[in-house]
Amino acid sequence: MTDLDENQFFREATLRLCSSLEIDTALQRCYEYLRGFIPVTQMSLAIIDFDQNVLRFLALVGAELPEGFRPVQAMPERGRLERAAFWKNGERVQMLNQPDPNFAPREMLERLGLKQNVSMIVMVLELEGNQIGSLGLVADGLNQYTETHVRLLRLIHQPMAIAMANALKHQEVLRFKQMLADDNRYLLEELRSVSGNEIIGAEFGLNTVMKMVEQVAPIDSPVLLLGETGTGKEVIANAIHSLSPRKDGPFIKVNCGAIPETLLDSELFGHEKGAFTGAVGQKRGRFERADKGTIFLDEIGELPPQAQVRLLHVLQRREIERVGGNGPIPVDIRVISATHRNLEEMTARGDFREDLWFRMNVFPIIIPPLRQRKGDIPALVHHFLHRKSIELKLTGRPVLAAGAIDRLLAYDWPGNVRELENTIERALIQHRTGALNFGALLPATASGHGGDTRGAGEEAPLVSLVEMNARYIRQALEKAGGKINGPGGAAQILNIHPNTLRKRMNKLGIPYGRKSWRPDCESCSVSSKGSLPAPPTGGRG
Repeated sequence: MTDLDENQFFREATLRLCSSLEIDTALQRCYEYLRGFIPVTQMSLAIIDFDQNVLRFLALVGAELPEGFRPVQAMPERGRLERAAFWKNGERVQMLNQPDPNFAPREMLERLGLKQNVSMIVMVLELEGNQIGSLGLVADGLNQYTETHVRLLRLIHQPMAIAMANALKHQEVLRFKQMLADDNRYLLEELRSVSGNEIIGAEFGLNTVMKMVEQVAPIDSPVLLLGETGTGKEVIANAIHSLSPRKDGPFIKVNCGAIPETLLDSELFGHEKGAFTGAVGQKRGRFERADKGTIFLDEIGELPPQAQVRLLHVLQRREIERVGGNGPIPVDIRVISATHRNLEEMTARGDFREDLWFRMNVFPIIIPPLRQRKGDIPALVHHFLHRKSIELKLTGRPVLAAGAIDRLLAYDWPGNVRELENTIERALIQHRTGALNFGALLPATASGHGGDTRGAGEEAPLVSLVEMNARYIRQALEKAGGKINGPGGAAQILNIHPNTLRKRMNKLGIPYGRKSWRPDCESCSVSSKGSLPAPPTGGRG
């Protein structure tokens, strides 16, 4: 010990303390080094909470701990004042070759797996005038420590205090990260519960679309969603993300037409501090935020040429570069883009890069407009009535007036599902009493009861088979007064099994049960022009 190089000792001990963010690992390495100079059986970093009278171990290495050991230990009431006085007496290091039983009670030594006759050194760790914890060394037997050992420990007081402070900060960061992840999962579940996991029309008008979604969701290929404004491209993009292996990662939406061209690079790719006037700090862009998840580029046809070049670079190399940055940043993302514009024509005109078009058009999905899937309208109406009634905090959901659904079916909905949703919300806002009617909110030509608006010789448009089935079932239910089973029930009228009828009604969004059947509810009745045909004479459907 007389030939010990204290500078070398300090350097080697500090290197081991700083060798890992995991404080148990760092303390274990330091413990193995100190054993060559100081007798030690067990070494610990701990915090004493005098208000709660508990000892919380941040790290504990050395002697094998008893089974069931817990890092937070309740201290005996006996000796509480002595321990508090020792902690606050201003002495950084104290050597206890024959510890007072009040300071180190027998039951505490047993919980730590130690013998009764031990020597101890306790060093209070301070950083910038604040006491943050203590370092404890224990050796078997009495009178094991000397002033030389105390002096060596004093040498490493500062690195030991810094290591403990960093460990506490690291634990706090991990705790906040876990809280953030839990909050994120909770919010995603809440959003899914509000928006619903079911895509309305998935088994009818959007059946082909959903089959394509199921095909492409498990892989990372780019997807291009094509369709008119308001057809639900964002809903389909969300469905692809939710069915993919990236479902637990972020889903970042970018409306490419809503970001000013001067801010587009900064918003998409981020910027470094001082990159331009007003860049007071570093900012992560949307692509960087979407790492390990999905980025949805809505209205991709609105991107200016410069942004198209940078987007092509991202798709090719899977890396971005912040504005004012010095190097590339790798990103692991799945790209889904959408537009209502004809990108093929834009490419031919030179308004959209051909190489970017080929990169994005790997798996195109065309979403049909609402006028081509009117059989989905009844189910959409019930979905929006339920959701909007909750959003508007209505005490009860209004029933539909007779003929209301027919009026909606007669309209072509140029604004698609979004226009239908807005129409229902507007009707609920204006509704006061009685049954809900949409006649005043639709053009006169949309009314199914305002007379035939077709010109002479003009043929009536054909409705889809799904829509005709829905009308036929409602007509049978109206005739049966909402009854499904038994004599005179809708199942008997239609000559099909009652369970088969219920399944078809579920798919079509038609409620059943006498409580849900009211003459003034359009989802339950139809304004028929003529009586229901006699049931077919064939077998059950």
